[in-house]
Amino acid sequence: MPRTSATASTASAASAPLPASFEQAMQELEQLVAQMEAGELPLEASVAAYKRGSELVKFCAAQLDKVDTQVKLLEGDMLKPFQAAEMDGEEG
Repeated sequence: MPRTSATASTASAASAPLPASFEQAMQELEQLVAQMEAGELPLEASVAAYKRGSELVKFCAAQLDKVDTQVKLLEGDMLKPFQAAEMDGEEG
């Protein structure tokens, strides 16, 4: 039965450690979303998948924040805030 294996893999994923990289987290998140959208999971497994997905989203957001901070440090004063007024003058 496919539902049993999906339930078992989703339940174990909910207690799994965080991935080693952003890319691995995104891949796992995509798989969870596909399973949930397909309606293959029973209610309890769906809740576990949602919980795991929430953890993965937080992990990915933290990774993006780290990279953003690193880029800002590397760029230093070269980064300028976007100003809409500059774009208004370019519209012809």
